[in-house]
Amino acid sequence: MEEYAGEAMSMGTALVRTAFLVDAVYAEVAREFDLTSAQAPLLCLLLSRPHGMFELAKTFGLAKSSISGLVDRCEKRDLVTRESDPADGRAARVTLTAKGAQLAEELHEVIDRRVAELPLGLAAADRETLLALLTRVVIDNRVPAVFNDGECPSAQG
Repeated sequence: MEEYAGEAMSMGTALVRTAFLVDAVYAEVAREFDLTSAQAPLLCLLLSRPHGMFELAKTFGLAKSSISGLVDRCEKRDLVTRESDPADGRAARVTLTAKGAQLAEELHEVIDRRVAELPLGLAAADRETLLALLTRVVIDNRVPAVFNDGECPSAQG
């Protein structure tokens, strides 16, 4: 991969490279927790609440068979469990086990801290501006809440 020499980038290039940077942090932390880069965001998402299989597939942009395989692998490690959806007995919801919730909380904390360290080379005012602008981009594009600000069941009361 080519090195960045400080030249100006287009908006698309800068955003794609930023996505790669965040993905690299996610993957590195996932490996440290003995998870795959697919399992880590699933656990972080499930911190907020249980999700249905269709909802998970839609959120992650995966086929139903792919999300089923991902959930199966997490179930085998006792990180998640499937339960009947009270609104639709034919459907299943995926929820964290106690072991999965503890791991997800630790994982979330480390990922959040390491990703937040990425712009530390910027002045505080620039970081605040970056945060405000990124927040608008996320809201304007209705990005699913795959990673929340420490919103886990114990923090929500």
